[in-house]
Amino acid sequence: MKKLLLIGINTRSMLNSALKLNYDVFSTSYFSTSDTPKIENQKIILEEKDNESSGIFEDNFNSKSILEYSKDYIDEVDHIIPISGISPDEFRKKDQKKILGNRNVEKIEDKFRFFKEIEDEFKTPDTFLIKDVDEAIEISENKPDVKYIIKPVKGSGGYDINLLNNDGCIQLNDGEKFMLQEYVEGINLSSSVLGSKDCKKTIMNSRLLTENDFKNNNSFIYIGNILPLTDESALTKIKDIDKINKEMIETSENLAYKFDLIGSNGVDFIHNENGLYVIEVNPRIQGTFECVEKSLQINMLDAHIKSSLNESVEIPKAKYYAYKKIIYSPCRNKYSKINLDNIYDLPHIGTITEKSEPLLTVIDKDSDFKKLYEKVENSSRIVDEEAKIHRQDAI
Repeated sequence: MKKLLLIGINTRSMLNSALKLNYDVFSTSYFSTSDTPKIENQKIILEEKDNESSGIFEDNFNSKSILEYSKDYIDEVDHIIPISGISPDEFRKKDQKKILGNRNVEKIEDKFRFFKEIEDEFKTPDTFLIKDVDEAIEISENKPDVKYIIKPVKGSGGYDINLLNNDGCIQLNDGEKFMLQEYVEGINLSSSVLGSKDCKKTIMNSRLLTENDFKNNNSFIYIGNILPLTDESALTKIKDIDKINKEMIETSENLAYKFDLIGSNGVDFIHNENGLYVIEVNPRIQGTFECVEKSLQINMLDAHIKSSLNESVEIPKAKYYAYKKIIYSPCRNKYSKINLDNIYDLPHIGTITEKSEPLLTVIDKDSDFKKLYEKVENSSRIVDEEAKIHRQDAI
């Protein structure tokens, strides 16, 4: 039996799918959710303890430490699937050969280089590499009618993206490269693309959700997805949704061929009255993983592996709507059991989650979109209320 390592920020959903396949499964994860399956070969970085804080993810997470922690697993297994938080480029050259999926992603994960690669072929926001905020302000002053954002050249999840207000108060992290980008206001959309050596196919379009969709606070942090993309699931009126879906499919597949994407990948867009803008490519299994599984009723990890090995994969039509919503903690709170059947990524009972850190995820499916939306939003309200009941004052 082949040995398969899943490695990244949170392996729970992929682990559930992997255990249904014919592999000896290994796992290294940063998060220690209480609903993560327990297996023999498993390492978890974050040790959640009763009455102790789980800390701030951005301050504590380090991909290099996970790789170091997993050195013996990496040496032992036959195949590796990096999940969000770990780049294939961070593995040693000899270990990259074991990766199922994309191996060389530098020209995609370097977002400035990515935009330079595609700007003549696809619709993209104007993008500039900057040394500091003063340079960003100087560029923006030449086009006073255009809004701009500052974002890391390498980053994910919508973190560290700031709207430029020309007041110079934005602080850039030392040692990181940043770019200035035209702020395209519109609807966030995403495509899931499955790529093999011989074929690239868009299997699902979705409405991508950020914190700004719910709070209108100019926060670009990723919160979830709703799929498939229809007039209802778009959550706002889109003229000619069929045309938009078709354009997303064609653009995603063209990008997949251009960058020779392998396995499961994501392409993010923003759509407005001026058209469909390409925002980024995520060259790995993406956050829509469980939603796609629920909608299509297939094992997406199996589909990713088969595509990576250049085996054909049959993709059925969507059977359900699926909705994923990450709940960020409204306050510092001590987790207590919540009796809902559609919540995942659960903290251990008694552990403390800091304000604005990920608390848990609501995921559900239904053939009726309105019923699905009501279920997920109702569960979200209950989770928020429970968190506030178990509020903990910072010491």
